[in-house]
Amino acid sequence: MTSSSASPEISLASRFGLSDRIFAGPGAKKLVSVIEKGLLEVEESMARELDTADPLVDAMARYLFEAGGKRVRPMLVLLTAQLGGGATPAVVDAAVALELMHLGSLYHDDVMDGADRRRGVPAAHKVWGNSTAILVGDLLLSRASRVMGRRGDDAVELQTETFERLVIGQLHETVGAGEGDDPIAFYIQVLSDKTGSLIAAAAQAGAHLSGADAAYRPALREFGEKVGVAFQLADDVIDLSPGADTGKVAGTDLRAGVVTMPYLLLKASEEPADRDLAARIDAGVERIRSGEDASIIDAEIAELRDSAATRRTHELALRWSAEAVEALSVLPRGAVREALTRFARQLADRSS
Repeated sequence: MTSSSASPEISLASRFGLSDRIFAGPGAKKLVSVIEKGLLEVEESMARELDTADPLVDAMARYLFEAGGKRVRPMLVLLTAQLGGGATPAVVDAAVALELMHLGSLYHDDVMDGADRRRGVPAAHKVWGNSTAILVGDLLLSRASRVMGRRGDDAVELQTETFERLVIGQLHETVGAGEGDDPIAFYIQVLSDKTGSLIAAAAQAGAHLSGADAAYRPALREFGEKVGVAFQLADDVIDLSPGADTGKVAGTDLRAGVVTMPYLLLKASEEPADRDLAARIDAGVERIRSGEDASIIDAEIAELRDSAATRRTHELALRWSAEAVEALSVLPRGAVREALTRFARQLADRSS
């Protein structure tokens, strides 16, 4: 596998796909240069932190890192750091630690979800097996703790709180809603724990470790939580369309029996046609679990993609994004606030 050490020619637009539209406001040119430089430092630091003398462990630990990714969380750390003293060594460490946490969670998630692919390559457990993928995920999480531990009690507290919420979110997703739970509210809380917590940690870490005004931290936490929910709701919509770049088939989550918001809204509907579609999806998933080909619900996936439930999910993503933007009102006007606003809107309004 080739080395992933960053090249000076790397650009936000080409390497970190979302960013060309995020950094488009007044004063963005200088901000882009600063963030790009910081991301290069993060890439180089991550490569060093993943370095292991054992060749096999090294290849496993670097597998998803070298497969790519937009580095959304490091970008957020570096962006909010511009509210204070910028990309200090402490800020870069926080960006590295949180991205390592994210990577470690991906190894675990793919095992638990039975995912076939991640970032356009076979999921790690498909290459090395479940037990090995879990252990590599643990290794990445331990590296994250080592990096964040260099930055004092506040940084460690932020990381441990975030990790706890990641685990609780995964536990709740695995066990499912209880008899007295509202399935939709329960699902939103899972999204907030599994995705929102890590994005919120990134938004807070950059500001806090750069010495920005402490008054910004609650607003950035709320921003990150809401952006995380919006991001996952948008992903629920995207899941129903085939991925041209990743090779992911439409409805991958549903075929695997993973609950998504369009499905939950369909199940909650009183419309006979919606109830019929939900019943057909349930029956198809049971047949897939019994060994039948996953293509047996192709028609139902296409029907759900064009349904009111999926349109409603997209509307919910936009609403959570709008609320995230509202949380930024305490921040000073300028390039950072504008970029965060564009970030929230872009993540929620993705179509593929």
